[in-house]
Amino acid sequence: MGLLLSIFLGFVPMFLFSWFIYGLDRYEKEPKALLGGAFLWGAVVAAGAAFIINTTFGVGIYLTTGSENGADFATGSFVAPVVEECLKGLAVLLVFIFFYREFDSVLDGIIYATVTALGFAATENSFYIYTQGFLEKGSPGLAMMVFIRVILVGWQHPYYTAFFGIGLAIARLNRNTLLKLFATIAGITVGIVAHSFHNTLLTIITGVTALVVGTTFDWTGWIIMFIFILLMIYRDGQLLVGNLQEEVRLGMITGEQYLTACSANPQGWARFTAFLHRRYQITNRFYQLCGELAHKKNPLARVGDEGGNTAIIIHLQEELKKLSSLVA
Repeated sequence: MGLLLSIFLGFVPMFLFSWFIYGLDRYEKEPKALLGGAFLWGAVVAAGAAFIINTTFGVGIYLTTGSENGADFATGSFVAPVVEECLKGLAVLLVFIFFYREFDSVLDGIIYATVTALGFAATENSFYIYTQGFLEKGSPGLAMMVFIRVILVGWQHPYYTAFFGIGLAIARLNRNTLLKLFATIAGITVGIVAHSFHNTLLTIITGVTALVVGTTFDWTGWIIMFIFILLMIYRDGQLLVGNLQEEVRLGMITGEQYLTACSANPQGWARFTAFLHRRYQITNRFYQLCGELAHKKNPLARVGDEGGNTAIIIHLQEELKKLSSLVA
């Protein structure tokens, strides 16, 4: 019972966090199947491989040094940050390589990285809630560990991995090879350093002081990242403002539809109204197309056709024009 409860309390909050992140993508939703795959990668592949690799290195360091404290410190501060960020980042890199047409903005990079990391956190949280919570102190220990893992440090893994997502997005939207390389390396490096600093801080400082200092450090970083995400959401909205004017001039969409598409709240109201009138699927698809079209024009302008951007844009315009007359 304790194991099942630990898994439930480890995974459900991370599902809810993932849904929250999905909701932040107001203008161009990423494919749910792709996000689900990223979450599963984090929960199964990255978390499973990280446990094996971290444990192997930890045992090896202990056998070499004979110091349990030294092995814990080295594993937590140096091994785990590199291993875990590379394994989580690999999922984002695979999306970047094989589904690059879904990687149209910095916000996209953050979302794929965050959802992957939340999958990783779900498995890790379940492990700690059960082993260091329930098994050690029963139900009170379980409750305390849920509070620590979900409330106090629940966003730590998404925060670290988000930097790699940002780096890949910058690489995706630029032609310069050196900038692409620098952004990618810088993204993974910043994530590793932030992860390492967090782990080292909690090793050096103990007790209540560690809890206060660690929580302050973590939440400061998360708040700054969230403000950055809000700026990226605003920037995504501005992409629609600039990139859909052509469709208005060509008569593919109306001026009223343009104004609705360029603002998240009117879009939400339009979908709600359509639901009441049994036109939700058409209306939802129409405004999703508006977002996709505006975002596809972004890489076209910045990196060129890429062997298909122009054709995709033409296809989206044709579908948008067909649906325009069906959307109020």
